[in-house]
Amino acid sequence: MSKVDSQGGLNSTQAALLGLLRKHGPMTGGELVRAAKLEIGDYWTITRSQVYRELGVLAAQGLLAAGLPGPREALPFRLTEAGEATFLAWLDREPGEDMIRLPILLSVTFGGALPQSRLAEILDTYESRHRQRLDHYRALEAEFASARVNLHSRATLSFGIFHEEAVLRWLESLPPELRRPKGPKLATARRPRIGVAPRTGRG
Repeated sequence: MSKVDSQGGLNSTQAALLGLLRKHGPMTGGELVRAAKLEIGDYWTITRSQVYRELGVLAAQGLLAAGLPGPREALPFRLTEAGEATFLAWLDREPGEDMIRLPILLSVTFGGALPQSRLAEILDTYESRHRQRLDHYRALEAEFASARVNLHSRATLSFGIFHEEAVLRWLESLPPELRRPKGPKLATARRPRIGVAPRTGRG
């Protein structure tokens, strides 16, 4: 079972929950699950079971306080003074090394065991997913600018945009042996210029 250490250290999931409560005020476990998915889910995954487990740990340590049950007996939790101090201490420390887990690189590393066409399909699907994500992030960027969202959220989104662009550049740089060869382009009829009628034969 996870716990807060004796020196007030938090694991990153605990800190994320405290940060969301500090930002939004009291929330139930279900509200925290939804907020985490919406606000940090693209780069930090928190499951429902983790949320409820960590809420119990944080409350037992006096970093959170539970309010009165609401609809469906859901308990709202709020940050205590000790919780805020612990969160700010966590935020002030060096973040540490990134934890890198990229399933696509496992597929590529061991891709020699697959038919070339299957690996190409996997890469095509991966590319499509990241193009959609980049489009989504760029749309959010425009929304953030018009709504004057705070600089910290915009900087976080900017990282996502640069990351997706880097992924797509990597895919474009892969040798043709890893991607499906491009077939010949289909011949298409030339469109007449605007205002010029196409010739249909001699009159």
